[in-house]
Amino acid sequence: MLVYRRVPQRAAGPTVLTIGNFDGLHRGHQAVLARLAAEAQRQRLPSSLLTFEPHPREFFAPDQAPARLTSLREKLELVEQCGVDRVYVCRFDAKLAAYSAQQFIQSILIDGLATRHLIVGDDFRFGRGRAGDFTLLAEAGREGGFNAEAMPTIEWRGERVSSSAVRDSLEAGAMEHAARLLGRPYRIAGRVVGGDQLGRQLGYPTANVQLKRRKVPLLGVFAVAVSGIATLPWPGAASLGVRPTVAAGLQPALEVHLLDYHGSLYGSHVSVEFLHKLRDQVKFASLDALKAQIALDVEITRTYFASRKHG
Repeated sequence: MLVYRRVPQRAAGPTVLTIGNFDGLHRGHQAVLARLAAEAQRQRLPSSLLTFEPHPREFFAPDQAPARLTSLREKLELVEQCGVDRVYVCRFDAKLAAYSAQQFIQSILIDGLATRHLIVGDDFRFGRGRAGDFTLLAEAGREGGFNAEAMPTIEWRGERVSSSAVRDSLEAGAMEHAARLLGRPYRIAGRVVGGDQLGRQLGYPTANVQLKRRKVPLLGVFAVAVSGIATLPWPGAASLGVRPTVAAGLQPALEVHLLDYHGSLYGSHVSVEFLHKLRDQVKFASLDALKAQIALDVEITRTYFASRKHG
């Protein structure tokens, strides 16, 4: 898969295109990309995805923007697994935000990408003031030489699939439900970095996974599976939050205690799958109380994984 950090002024050749943020790459997004691949194959053209960085909501109201489900790196890895040929990561800035709907169509869809077939959600809006909609795309396509196709909302067992629904499930601690909407367990990937060694002092060493994001969509203590350190995912217990017992005002941290694992993970790039929520974060009266709770969390985690083996 080829990744471009901008849209060219003049396309080298035609493409079949979809546009969106694709945060989380849930079942609805997967359906769009499957349709994209099918149409690209039918027309014998490359399949392309246009996405924006930062998310437009992060540009206009960074404090009110929801937590991302996936980092850009995570999103690109998931998109590649869906067989997309090209991704254009378009910088969303004041210049792009000022584009009229007509400018967007001409400069990006026609001139920059030579779109022959465009697939978007039926609620897709674009251009200054979100003035552009699917009706405008269809009309412009007839004049500009491309077909516009609207994908209906995807439902999974009677429920509308959306990034918001996934966020709501994660916030509520419904890991299993989030996994059904995503088509896989929710995961966060990152590099293992040095920490304050508190877990080791308490008898439960942790791998501190770097979080390159301002907000996280879930908080608490979880049973997790960690990929990137062995042939099979390794079971563990993870804490994701601001560690209220340690100090006030800390940034969110992801700390994973791997069950019965021995060895250093510093520098490794790992992926943490959140399988089941054990509890919310709690501020304990002392480190001894925290240590006792961690011991309980680890035992509950062992029981959880044992039940999965025999379930």
